[in-house]
Amino acid sequence: MTGTRRVAAVDCGTNSLRLLVADVPARGPARDVERWMRVVRLGEGVDRTGAFAPQALHRTLQAVDEVAATCRRHGVPLGAGSVRFVATSASRDVSNREELVAGVRERLGVEPEVVTGEEEAALSFAGATAGLRGRHPAPFLVVDLGGGSTELVLGAQDVEAGRSVDVGSVRLTERHVRSDPPAPPEVAAARADVAAALEEVAAVVPLERTRTLVGVAGTVTTLTAAALDLPRYDPARIHGAVLPLRRVRAACDALLAMPRARRAALPYLHPGRVDVIAAGALVWGEVLDRVAAASGVVEVVTSEHDILDGIASSLARR
Repeated sequence: MTGTRRVAAVDCGTNSLRLLVADVPARGPARDVERWMRVVRLGEGVDRTGAFAPQALHRTLQAVDEVAATCRRHGVPLGAGSVRFVATSASRDVSNREELVAGVRERLGVEPEVVTGEEEAALSFAGATAGLRGRHPAPFLVVDLGGGSTELVLGAQDVEAGRSVDVGSVRLTERHVRSDPPAPPEVAAARADVAAALEEVAAVVPLERTRTLVGVAGTVTTLTAAALDLPRYDPARIHGAVLPLRRVRAACDALLAMPRARRAALPYLHPGRVDVIAAGALVWGEVLDRVAAASGVVEVVTSEHDILDGIASSLARR
């Protein structure tokens, strides 16, 4: 495979840590070697305390040990040339970030990069749109709905406008959800948070220019599985799915109203998302409504390719 590099991309978010080992050519799409996700809940309590909880750091560094073992198994040299570790929302403003930095450096030989919301958005856009150009009309609006933040990025070939806002499935759950299922006042308060965040987005991102709406990350892919009523989580069915907005919106409403015991029994829902998917569904439903009202789009594309793929491609360019 002349001109191809084997690299490892790590996305350490508020709820999960994910790894992609890929063979990346100088030009053209990457080929997955191995892709996995561990729910570590690094952002547990961060919105309230401003610091990583000891148990959250322990879970996360255990997953980093798995990253190192996977890299060795696939022949990816540890160090800055072949591994890139990107930390996102929960890691931006914590008081004890150095504990995470030191643990990752010791295990992987790289410094974790705590990227800004704008950098996170650009990486997600690159990963999500690489396989969509020519099959769907531009401009694309890529929405990366995470545990701590949500990024909305508009562009055709490159990012033209984007904004990261602090609404995500974990953050809104910790702020507002106390009942099972969420009570009407809790839902109203969460909706108000999301509405205010989307006002911030609309001030800098021309949502009305959207021709193709693209959703990425675990909340969105799970809600796509719900809309498809899958018997299990199936990335092959989810990736590239094009669904009417009203169908996905109905899935959001159903998950938001569903009690925890029923959510836990859903065959496509990862156990680590059971307690936060209701808030994630609320965010995604509000985003769908706002974008549809602004642009007139009636469908949404789901991509399993996201910030991980953008990170892997960035390693090939370095």
